[in-house]
Parts: sequence; C-alpha cells; structure tokens
Amino acid sequence: MRVGTFVLAAQFPGQGQGEALHRAVRTAEVVEESGLDSVWLAEHHFVPYGVCPSAVTLAALLLGRTRRIRVGTAVSVLPTVHPVALGEQAALLHLTSGGRFTLGVGRGGPWVDLEVFGAGLPAYEQGFPESLDLLLRWLTESRVSAEGERFAFREVAVVPGPGELIGGDASPEVVVACTSPKSVELAARRGLPMLLGMHCGDEEKAEMVAAWERFSRDAGRTPDEIARIGAGHVSAGVVQLADGPRDAAEALVKAMPGWLKQGLEAHVTVDGRLRAMRDPVAYTELLCGLHPVGTPRLAADRLAATAERTGITRFALLAEGTGDLAATEENVRRLGAEVLPLLV
Repeated sequence: MRVGTFVLAAQFPGQGQGEALHRAVRTAEVVEESGLDSVWLAEHHFVPYGVCPSAVTLAALLLGRTRRIRVGTAVSVLPTVHPVALGEQAALLHLTSGGRFTLGVGRGGPWVDLEVFGAGLPAYEQGFPESLDLLLRWLTESRVSAEGERFAFREVAVVPGPGELIGGDASPEVVVACTSPKSVELAARRGLPMLLGMHCGDEEKAEMVAAWERFSRDAGRTPDEIARIGAGHVSAGVVQLADGPRDAAEALVKAMPGWLKQGLEAHVTVDGRLRAMRDPVAYTELLCGLHPVGTPRLAADRLAATAERTGITRFALLAEGTGDLAATEENVRRLGAEVLPLLV
C-alpha cells in the first residue's frame, strides 16, 4: 500500500499566503522523513482555497528538496495551459528527478481562470480530450505536429524526448482526475489510471473503478494490462490522527469550515452560472466519516477497508486540515510512524 499526502496549500482565515505555502513545503519535507510514499500538489488560481497557482512549479522545488518520495500534481489544470508547455515541464522533471514525478491532469471547473488565461469556456466544455491527446503524444513521441480545433502547428522535435532516463520509465507517469462517467471512459480508453476525489466514498469509488475496467475491456486491453494500469489509481482523502476516538474529528470541525467557506465562496464562474455551495460544517463532517480520521488503529482500518472495497491501494491524504503548521507536521509523522506499520 502506498500512502502519501495531498497538499492544497490552503489559506485558513487569518493566515497569509506565504504561511500556507511554507506549510506546503514543510509537509513535503516531513513526508520524506516519515517514510511515506508521495506528495500530491493541488493547483488553484485567485482563491484562498489553495494558494499554489502552479503545481508543476512547486513540484520542481519539492523534487529538489527531497531524494526519495514521488511528487505529483493533483492536478495540473489542462484547459488553462498549452499541453506542449506542460509536457515539456513534465519531461524535464521526470528526467532530472530520476523518474520521481507524476503528472496528474484534470479538467478543472468553469472558473474565471478560463477568461484570464484566454482559453475560453470551450476549452473546459469540449477541449479536454484534444488537450490530453496532444499531451500524451508529446510525452511518448520524438516529433509532434497538431491539426486540431484548438491546437495546430508544424512538426517539431520533442526536447527532452522520451527514453532519455537511463534505467527508468520512458516518460513520466500520467493520471487523470475523474469526476464523471465521461472522464472515467476517457481515462480508460487512453490507458491511464484515475485520481478520485476526497468527496467520494468507497461505494462511489468502487463503481468508478468497475466502470473504468469495463471501458478498458471495451478498448481491447487484456486482464494483465488492466491490472497493471489500475494499480496506479489514486484515492484522495483526509487524515487526522488523535489518541481519543472523537478528538481528531473535533479538531477538523473546529478549523476546516472557516477555510472551506472563504475558499469555496471565492470561486467565480466565467459565464455567471449559478453553482450550489456545500455547507462547510456538513462537508467537514462528511469527510470525517469517509476517511481515516480518528485513532491510528481506526485510520489503518479505514484505509484497509477502502483498499478492499475499491481495489485502490494508493492514497493521497490531506493532512493540513487544522491549518496549523506544528499540528500538520505531527499529523504526518504519526501517519508514518503509527499508521503505516499497521498496513504492512
């Protein structure tokens, strides 16, 4: 079982943006020290929900600060970037880190980001498959041209190209954030594992994995191929550890709703469409019920149960839910020292 942390660089009420980013960097350093597997970095623009605007840039810093763990993006928002530019950055990090970088990509939302970066709403509503296909070609071919609706250019050389890492994978690992049957089918037909969000419970994740497997079979993949690719699925969640059975949930219910309220309310849609807002307290309580929040024994049991129900054995767990640096560091250390040994 591979257990890592999911880092949002969340700006809690009363905190500065630099404080949130410092906590993100320290989390990765403590993950390395604690024997955990990985760090997954979120990307957001113009909102305190998360103040990292470039997951791939922060990944570069953290790969330089660490020597063992994998560092992944969760996710780089593909509609607001050029796939070739992102592919070049991913290939660079793959090569210079010795193969420790994972590129997670997603569709994002209908946010004002699309206006600011000039992508437009069609890039979000229809353009994701074209962007993903161009990205995958860039990561696997030596020369690439494009003749799509959004991207068209003459053939150019891919530099750095695939296969340059001696003794490692030809190109960086790619995972796709999936939130709908359409995105599940897209990931399956492209032969890519899924990243499933922390708002989903085990039953919903199991259904998405089953659908992914059906689409993979329809695409002509063998059982061995499906098992190999599916081993890369990632389940996002929340972790908070405490000695008492209710202490961990109480710590999150005290801190998370304020961050969720100001963070989620700050999102602005590009076209003025109305969107439903989650109740911050109810959402926090939901997350506490779904994920490893409680004693180390309870946390280990919940992770094992998720793995059994879904077949997913790779986790990205949000550990910064209190918003406090010292508490986050302790939470990560306990995850490595007290929960991980129970999963072996």
